Amino acid sequence: MIIINKLTENYSRSITRIWSSMEKRKTKTPARKIKARKSPAVKKSTKIDLKPTLPPVHSWRVCPYGEHWVRTHPMQVPPSKAHPEGSETTRHEHCARNPSGKDHLYPDEMQEIARQNFTNLKNKPCSRPLIYGVDGNKYDDLIAGWTQYWNEVLKPTESLDSNLVKALIASESGFDPNALANKKNSNSARGLMQITNESRKLLGGDHGDLKDHLITVTKTELNDPNLNICAGIRWLFEKRRLLSSRLEKPATWAETIWDYKAVKLAKTKKKVEEIKTKFNNFYEELQKCGKL
Repeated sequence: MIIINKLTENYSRSITRIWSSMEKRKTKTPARKIKARKSPAVKKSTKIDLKPTLPPVHSWRVCPYGEHWVRTHPMQVPPSKAHPEGSETTRHEHCARNPSGKDHLYPDEMQEIARQNFTNLKNKPCSRPLIYGVDGNKYDDLIAGWTQYWNEVLKPTESLDSNLVKALIASESGFDPNALANKKNSNSARGLMQITNESRKLLGGDHGDLKDHLITVTKTELNDPNLNICAGIRWLFEKRRLLSSRLEKPATWAETIWDYKAVKLAKTKKKVEEIKTKFNNFYEELQKCGKL
């Protein structure tokens, strides 16, 4: 009996020790942390901002709105391992985006428009050479083409008359594409329509005054008859817009011509009359076409 009691007692102690040991292990051994598995990263879809392509502003234009045409031209390729000295390739004609994002004409496209479209137009100015012989009719195709182009693009309530443009050129430069108002000042009015360097910059978007239908030409490019007439007629339309704003009513083309010719800046009444008479005589002569 004594032996049984001792065995029981020893067994109880053993159980107590084992239980105590297990409890200590629980407190010492930290619970194992289970790291949550990260879901694989889902790539965000790249949004492509596709702006609708607007049609060209005129049927004579090759490229859509906001782009301009560039002719085929040689292009230098930078040096590489295969060609340490660089090389030259041909960049074929293409449409390039305008930095302004607006309608913008550059010389290449102006020349191409004239070459393809100005030969057989019906709205040519009167073919009378005025007092300038063969030079007086030399630019009739360009006058007709750009007058029609800007009338159709800008859609004035009163269309610009190509005879008026021809009379303006006759009175401004005498059909001399190299005319310079002040021989000592290269920034003065130049070319057939006597465009100043300041006006040239405004046509290109400088100062932000011209909101659309911009034109970029260099100062010397204004001596090119085609580029000068294109820019000059565009400037004539802009002068009409500005004058209408000042008058708070639509300006007539006659009023616009006097503003273009800066009649107000003439120092004497006699000079004003000289300017107006010279222009009016040319315009009246051109208006006689088909009436005799």
